[in-house]
Amino acid sequence: MLHTINLTKLFNNFVNIFYPKLCVVCGEPLLETENYFCLECFLKIPKTNYHRSHENKALDRFAGKILLEKACAYLYYNKGGVGQALIAEIKYKGNQDFGEWIGAYMAAELACNRFFDGIDYLVPVPLHRSKKKKRGFNQAEKIADGIARTTGIPLNTDNVFRKKANTTQTKKGLYERWKNTLDLFEIKNPALFAGKHVLIVDDVLTTGSTLEAVAQCLLKSPGIRISILTLAIA
Repeated sequence: MLHTINLTKLFNNFVNIFYPKLCVVCGEPLLETENYFCLECFLKIPKTNYHRSHENKALDRFAGKILLEKACAYLYYNKGGVGQALIAEIKYKGNQDFGEWIGAYMAAELACNRFFDGIDYLVPVPLHRSKKKKRGFNQAEKIADGIARTTGIPLNTDNVFRKKANTTQTKKGLYERWKNTLDLFEIKNPALFAGKHVLIVDDVLTTGSTLEAVAQCLLKSPGIRISILTLAIA
C-alpha cells in the first residue's frame, strides 16, 4: 500500500514538472499543498462578509423591487483584481472544476453562519439552451453544484427555464437591463416550489435585473419564499 502511494506521488510530481498547477489569479506555479490559489492570492480574496453584517448591499439592491428572505454576495468583483479573475476563470476560461470548488468553499463558510437554514431548493439562473450549448456549461449551475455538495440541499435545474436568448447585459444601463429581462424566464411546474424556500444562485450581482426576473417567475408558486446568493457583487 505504501509502495502504491509513493508511486502515485512520484507520478504526480513528474506530471507537475511539465504541466504545473497554476494559481487561477496570478498564474504562478502552486505548491503541492496549494489548491487553485497561491497563498498570497488566497489572502487577497475580497470577501464582503455580508453574511455576518447588518449592512448588506446585496439585499439593498433588491429593496422596493422584490421581497426576499435573505441575500448575499460572497466577494467583491473589483474589476482588474482578484474578484474579476475568479469570475473569468469560471465563465470565460471554462474551468468548471474551479466553479464547483469555489461554490463549495463559499458554502462551507456561509453555513457556519446558518445562511442555508430552511432552504429547500437551489435554483441556478438558467442559460438559454443555445448559449449553454455554445459555452458547454452554465457557470451558475457549476457554483450551485458546489453549494449542493457542501450543504446537501437539492439542486433543481429543470423547473425554471429561459424562454429566449436575450442580448448581453454588459454595456446596458439600468433601464435597458430591466427591459431586456422582461418575461425572460418561465416556470414549468409552479406546484413543485409551492410553500418552499428557494435560493437563486448566480455568478455576479450587478443591477440585479436578471435575478429579479427569475424571482418574479418563481412567485407564480403559491407561498414560495425566495433568497439570493451570488459569488460576487459588482
